[in-house]
Amino acid sequence: MPWIAGYPREKVNWGPTIDGEKCVGCGMCLNCGKNVFRWRDGKSSVENFFNCQVVGCSTCANLCPAKAITFPDLEAVRALYKKEGIWGKVREEMIKEGKITG
Repeated sequence: MPWIAGYPREKVNWGPTIDGEKCVGCGMCLNCGKNVFRWRDGKSSVENFFNCQVVGCSTCANLCPAKAITFPDLEAVRALYKKEGIWGKVREEMIKEGKITG
């Protein structure tokens, strides 16, 4: 997966949290194709935090009409990418896959 270029996904704190008090039970977040959410008692819940595999994606939060979904601080993720050299590794993977030129 180029977004983290072999770095262990479990070490990247990125995934949604749902505030059950705010959730209106619309089910919009269940459209996520990564099987992150489950329907429980008329509302969504996060069942597979690390299935949120596109680090930086927050589409579910952007579409939530109740603004019940939040994500960790993106600056913390950027700091991790810098510290672990992930950006350089992602670039190498993108070149290897022919998505960009070196």
